Amino acid sequence: MRLQGREVATGLAFPEGPVWLPDGSVLVVEIAGGALKRVTPSGQVQVVAQLGGGPNGAALGPDGAVYVCNNGGFRWHREADGLLRPAGIAEDYAGGRIERVDLATGRAERLYEHCNGVRLCGPNDLVFDNHGGFWFTDLGKTHARTMDRGAVYYARLDGSAIREVIFPILTPNGVGLSPDGGTLYVSETETSRLWAFPVTAPGEVSFAAWPSPNGGRLVHGLPGYQRFDSLALEAGGNICVATLVRSGISVISPGGEVLEFHAAPEPYCTNICFGGPGLRTAFITLSGTGRLIAVDWPRAGLALHDGTR
Repeated sequence: MRLQGREVATGLAFPEGPVWLPDGSVLVVEIAGGALKRVTPSGQVQVVAQLGGGPNGAALGPDGAVYVCNNGGFRWHREADGLLRPAGIAEDYAGGRIERVDLATGRAERLYEHCNGVRLCGPNDLVFDNHGGFWFTDLGKTHARTMDRGAVYYARLDGSAIREVIFPILTPNGVGLSPDGGTLYVSETETSRLWAFPVTAPGEVSFAAWPSPNGGRLVHGLPGYQRFDSLALEAGGNICVATLVRSGISVISPGGEVLEFHAAPEPYCTNICFGGPGLRTAFITLSGTGRLIAVDWPRAGLALHDGTR
């Protein structure tokens, strides 16, 4: 099936990280524009904060602030047909970071740039739990002849503590929690694999034995050349993974069955969040063409631990 929706906003500079707000507006980050923006219900686009680097993922915290994964920036290439895509590391790249943005003032502060002396390379996506902390992925960066090994971190929202929980993991991108908070899901971009880790305590998981390459349980791996991006959970526990190349949203059950594929009209279908009445609207970023669309979803999305619902 194809994504049938309405355009909420156009002309965005590689949007990602959609966050629905109770007033009906949607926040997005612009990776190419280095900004956090608000799209009002009428479609107006307002700058909330100019962050620089490469804001890649966002989540509303229980304190009402927005937390942003900043990958440090890319170089960009515009195809002949107008499609914008990442094309290497930005010339001024100096590492990645986690930032906190006050929605009322637009003031941004850097919470984390290192973990135990290890620099964050390319923070990508994050999700809050119900214990006042958040999980985030660090996809890393691909250099001319080397590639960073990625990691998954757990951090406190007040900037007081950060720990590396899963390492190594290859290009971790999307991250989400099951409805009961007992399972952490992580999608890998280059392998198009979705992994599950049992959560044993706040910021702790248990690991599967070798030959798992990262200690996770393989939920599903797509065939052929496809790439996973960010994800969101439905209320019933299905995992909706934004999928690149064969672009769209792959809906995967907790047991590993691909239930549906919603095809997108461009290669960079990068992220999804749920909002609207009953959380039955999927807000999806089509990054290469700079669009945010709203799609009536067949099931309700999962309410997040952000203090708004």
